[in-house]
Amino acid sequence: METGNNQSIKDKSEILFLYEGTYTIPNGDPFTGEQRYDEETKKVLVSDVRIKRYIRDYILTLNDHLPQEKRNEIYVWNDISQAEGKESGSSARMKALKKSYENDSSVKKRDKKGNETNAIDASKLLRKCIDVRLFGGISTEEGDAVNHTGPVQFALLNPSMNEVDLRMHQNTSVFVSSVEKSRGAIGTTTVVPYCINQIHGWINPHSAKFTNLTEQDINLMFKSLWESINNINTRSKANQNSLLLVQIIYSDPTKKIYGLDRLIKMTPKNDLRGEQIRSIDDVEFDFSKLMDAAKSDAVAKVRYFTEIEGLKKGLQEKTPDGKLVKMDFDPNSLNS
Repeated sequence: METGNNQSIKDKSEILFLYEGTYTIPNGDPFTGEQRYDEETKKVLVSDVRIKRYIRDYILTLNDHLPQEKRNEIYVWNDISQAEGKESGSSARMKALKKSYENDSSVKKRDKKGNETNAIDASKLLRKCIDVRLFGGISTEEGDAVNHTGPVQFALLNPSMNEVDLRMHQNTSVFVSSVEKSRGAIGTTTVVPYCINQIHGWINPHSAKFTNLTEQDINLMFKSLWESINNINTRSKANQNSLLLVQIIYSDPTKKIYGLDRLIKMTPKNDLRGEQIRSIDDVEFDFSKLMDAAKSDAVAKVRYFTEIEGLKKGLQEKTPDGKLVKMDFDPNSLNS
């Protein structure tokens, strides 16, 4: 589904998103399953790919609750409905999209005189997908290759705000590892006792012009990010909670605040070390530096969402008058 308002966004902005996890694996390495970890700083790491996966998966779930005409297409998912032989997942997904939109004139190519043809334009087709409008996407079809750079990007690796000592955890399986053995297999992994993760992102209006990214898309992305963290039910991610979402909107596309991801300060209470933190009650947040930066003429406004009164109060006490705006997405309505 293409958004009703095709006006691409005009504002440049940056994103800070905080969420917590208790005895979780926030982002396991795909080869080992072990939590990504910086041995030098003792901080856990969350990749941009993991964050985009949260958003895509939630939108796919949301689609199950919506009528067909209100659903949002996702490009990057394992759609094998039209797959044949050993073709790639991307090729199979493009084939499925072409079938879905074969009678849609908005994705058709035009000849030199501007007349509509029967051929489908891969670039227009990709822009039907909200994850392409957000994060970009590629298609390598011969004669119609497309490479859209995503207007929304997140830091490649996002370190946690607190230091962490990983804990070894062992599991036993009821199923035997081979028919010769009489006992179940034993597995070992590392888990994170507690972490507060800060995700840093950017929204670029120049790239948005090429993917047709709209404010409606951005609001759905924020809603999906917030709710996906709160509702994911896999074994390694179930005990997570969204804490705070902030969008710093610049007054001009050339403006930028230096080191935005280092401006929210978190301090352990009661002389605890970072790795001893086990709850948000064990820390204090200081938004002074972030809001001092927001006083700059470079910042037009600060959008935020939180359900924690202490965080809301901390922001409101420090934000310059007139610049703080609460986000308007409804976190309690799955179908909104």
